[in-house]
Amino acid sequence: MTDQDSSLTGNERPLASTRHLAGASPAARRVAGARRNPSVVGIEQTAPHWLRVLAGMSWRLLVVVAAIVLVFYATSRVQLVFIAVFIALVFTAVLRPLVDVLERIMPRGLATAFALLFGILATVGTLTYVGYSVAGQWESLSRQFASGIDDIIAFLEDGPLPVTITNDQINAWIQEGRDWVVEHGGQLASQAAASAGSVVQVFGAIALAIFCSVFFLARGHEMWVWFLNQLPARTRDTWQTAAGAGWYTFSGYTRGTVIIAVVDGVLALIVLLALGVPLAAPLAVLVLIGAFIPLVGAPAAMVIAMVVALAANGPINALLVGLFVALIGQFEGHILQPLVMGRQVSLHPVVIALVVTAGTITAGILGAVISVPLVAVAWAVFTRLRRLDPPVDETDLDDVDDDAAAAAES
Repeated sequence: MTDQDSSLTGNERPLASTRHLAGASPAARRVAGARRNPSVVGIEQTAPHWLRVLAGMSWRLLVVVAAIVLVFYATSRVQLVFIAVFIALVFTAVLRPLVDVLERIMPRGLATAFALLFGILATVGTLTYVGYSVAGQWESLSRQFASGIDDIIAFLEDGPLPVTITNDQINAWIQEGRDWVVEHGGQLASQAAASAGSVVQVFGAIALAIFCSVFFLARGHEMWVWFLNQLPARTRDTWQTAAGAGWYTFSGYTRGTVIIAVVDGVLALIVLLALGVPLAAPLAVLVLIGAFIPLVGAPAAMVIAMVVALAANGPINALLVGLFVALIGQFEGHILQPLVMGRQVSLHPVVIALVVTAGTITAGILGAVISVPLVAVAWAVFTRLRRLDPPVDETDLDDVDDDAAAAAES
């Protein structure tokens, strides 16, 4: 080193080093720079590794949550359209096998018209039968209910319950209910007016759903091919794979739910008619509708049937209804679900319970109905596209526990 170099001050030495590297190769300059500042090569030394990993996971999760919130917000702004498309997909999944069969003997457009007409007639016929049953049994039912309510009040007053309820207390509760209705009459009227508007929206959604179903059933394949042609060629296979897995799960779940609901309704009708419970047909239809809400729908409907049986025929009849409700539930869970659904909906019952609860809190009855098929489709698409590492079995976990215990003892 010369005297001139040794006379450089602290601020001048880096400049001298830079001058020495001026003629060096780019790779040498990067290496020299990395020695002074490790961050230039992407190495962050100011935070521990676990914190960097958690930070990376956190911002990715925030992006995913923001995307989900955006989807929910956009859906809420066009809720009527979303409901109509969902119902149209349900109609398509249920009626498509019938359309495929009829297409063998007639044009697909005509087969679609016949299938939709059959579905509409079946629905209208069921509702007509329910209305006729209610009208025919109303007079005798009112007498049975009056007698049954008297029996229930007598049981509450003189029965073996540890808590005695007097007739004066019951009358006071009834009066409190009347006072509440009088006090909140304006709110109830406004809610009724809002419900009338909701009825109009429901009919509008059904009309839009039928309109969409016509095109989904008649030209669904052509519409999907058109959509694929709008995508880049490199992503078409992925979209086709994901759509195939999603539609297989959604159609299987929808058709399976319809079959199970019909079977539950028929079994409930047979049981209620055999036990002489009034309004058997409307209660069976209520069970059928309740089957579309997983886990809780059909049992809740049958509880209503037990209340009707208790008021009309007494506690023994209500207990018999409850016993047969339990038997129908066991038949559905152990025979119908595995036989009809198979592996098309691979969701654990705990997951289904959580999803139904979250859907109910978010969007009421509608959320309870659509939450499970949506989550099932999302999980089917995810499992079809993901790449799994070799699975871990229970013996591997036991070996890890044994090694940890041995290390702790040593």
